[in-house]
Formats: sequence, structure tokens, C-alpha cells
Amino acid sequence: MSDRAAVTAARRIVVKVGSSSLTTASGGIDPDRMRDLVDVLAAARARGAEVVLVSSGAIAAGLAPLGLRRRPRGLAAQQAAASVGQGLLVHRYTEELARHGLIAGQVLLTLDDVTRRSHYRNAHQTFAQLLELGVIPIVNENDTVATTEIRFGDNDRLAALVAHLVHADLLVLLSDVDGLYDGPPTRPGAQLIPDVRAAADLDHVVVGSPGAAGLGTGGMATKVDAAAIATGSGIPVVLTSADRAGEALAGRRVGTLFHATGRRRPTRLLWLRHATEAKGSLVLDAGAVRAVVERRASLLAAGVTGVQGDFGAGDPVDLLDPDGTVVARGLVNFDAAEMPPLLGRSSKELKRELGAAYERELIHRDALVIL
Repeated sequence: MSDRAAVTAARRIVVKVGSSSLTTASGGIDPDRMRDLVDVLAAARARGAEVVLVSSGAIAAGLAPLGLRRRPRGLAAQQAAASVGQGLLVHRYTEELARHGLIAGQVLLTLDDVTRRSHYRNAHQTFAQLLELGVIPIVNENDTVATTEIRFGDNDRLAALVAHLVHADLLVLLSDVDGLYDGPPTRPGAQLIPDVRAAADLDHVVVGSPGAAGLGTGGMATKVDAAAIATGSGIPVVLTSADRAGEALAGRRVGTLFHATGRRRPTRLLWLRHATEAKGSLVLDAGAVRAVVERRASLLAAGVTGVQGDFGAGDPVDLLDPDGTVVARGLVNFDAAEMPPLLGRSSKELKRELGAAYERELIHRDALVIL
């Protein structure tokens, strides 16, 4: 079997494209680049594959209409640019896809949309219906109203999580660099890495840090992180430049192929591990740490010695061992204000004194991931 057989066999593909691959240096949408990308997506559809596009570019596309020369640093200004640019971005995609008889559907997500159970179920159902109807979903973070996503700064991680959510067979990360190199691509002697089969393959690779200069905000580090999320969940990843997207989807040996290293995990746990920020923390005694980490048991009030932060029922919280090390993360069943009287007490005692509602676990094992 060819190394790229997983690429050509993929029947559901998530493609992520960055701002720098779509826009001109002044910040406007580059019609030629967008047309070329859409042609590649349409060709994949014509071969029978379903396609989901995760597209950056809303903020960048809003710069020129607003008379801004560069991406603003202020959050309000970024949100304003995203508000103007998102409509332009989707309008252009709609026009370009229409040339191929295809329909675009806009899907704007925030991390909160996919961390709470009811929300991510809705997201999954929306994608399933769009794909069943033959629509190409155009996904972006909802930068106009979200704050965490803009601080995170890039859609790479979102693309990996969407790939898992829609049960994709392949994730393609398009950048302005044609693959992963063992050092800065501009450095003399830097070598392209065609395949990554395990984390150990990256031990001596220098990928820099997120926040590269220019219109985009993600660097190679965010792409490697996204690849780790996807491959660890059974989804291979191709990383290459936007101008080689057609070759990549045709299975040619371009860019870097990150081979799948794990198996699919429950969607909810993947979101919890990779797409949440803890709203607080619970300090566990040694016995509770063993129960949660080694036996994968639910967390009961009897094993908790302290509460930190201001969180509500359903929020993600970190679980700390007695030394303060984070050992797990879970969705808590009680508000922070309710917790102090519960700590260190058995479930039977709580039921007897406070009622049946307080007999349940603080965090159910199905809503908990080990870190």
C-alpha cells in the first residue's frame, strides 16, 4: 500500500487554510488564490469526497474596507474587522463554489459551542445535515463575539477538532510553507520532512513558536500541535502550501504526511482535553488521585480537599494532586459556591443531610480526561 493511500482513499476531508494563503499583503482577499483553492475543493468533490473547509481570513479580509494597514492589536478592533470581513469572505466562497454548481454553508464556532454536551451534539448534527445535502461547510471561529479564540489566534486546532467531530478521514493544513522542515525553511541546508510516524520523529525539529509575522497569527508550532491532536485520534494529516493543495489531495508526495498514531476517542473527551480552558480547580487527596487516574473512577466529594476559582455547574475544572500538579480535567456538576460544605464527606452522608441531589459525583468519569 502506498504511503499516501490514506490520502487518496479519504472520503471525508477537512481542509484548513490560513489568512496568508488567501489575502494580499494589504489585507484584501486575493481572488486568484481563492479561485485556485475552490477549484481544488471542487475537484475533490467531483471525485466523490465530502469536504469541510476551515477558513481563516475574516479579520484580514476586513482590513482594507476599514482602511487598516495591518491587523489591529486591540480586541474590539479585531472583532470589528472580523464582522466586516466574514461576510466578504463567505460571499466570495459562495460565488466561487457556484461556478462548480456547489453550495457554501457558513458555520461559525466558538470553543464553548463544542465543549458543552448539548452544544457539540448540535454542531455534529448540523455538519451531518449539511454534508448529506451536498453543501461545503465554511467554518471559522466566531471572532466577532468570541475572545478566547482571538487570543488563541489560529484555526489550526479548531480544524483538528472539527475533523474529529465530523469523523473525517483526512485533515489537510494549508499554509504558506510547503511542509514541515527540520529547522527554519530559510536556513541553508534545512530539510523537508516528508513523513512523521511518531512523536519521536520530531525530537530534533525546531518549529519556532506561534505568532509569525504577517496577516496570519499561527506559526508552524500550532500546525504541529493540530497534527498531534488529529493523528492521536486516528486521522492522518497532510501539511503543505496552498499552491500545492491539488497535488496533495491527489496523493502525490508533497508536503509532510503525519501518519495516524492512535484511535478515535469519544468526541466529548477530545473537546475536553484540547479545546477547553479550566474555570477553576479541585484539590484531591492521594486516594482520590489514585481512584481517578489509575482506576478511572468518578470523582466524589469525599476525596476533595480544596476548591479554587469561580465556576458554574457544567464548567471544565482541573483536578490537582496534593502537590498542585494537574492530573485530570472534567466537567463539574456543582457551582463553586456549593462545594465547600460538600468536601471530604461521603455520598451517603450528603444524601442524608442535604438530599438526593447531593449524592451524585462531583465529576462523572464519562466527563473526565486524564492529563
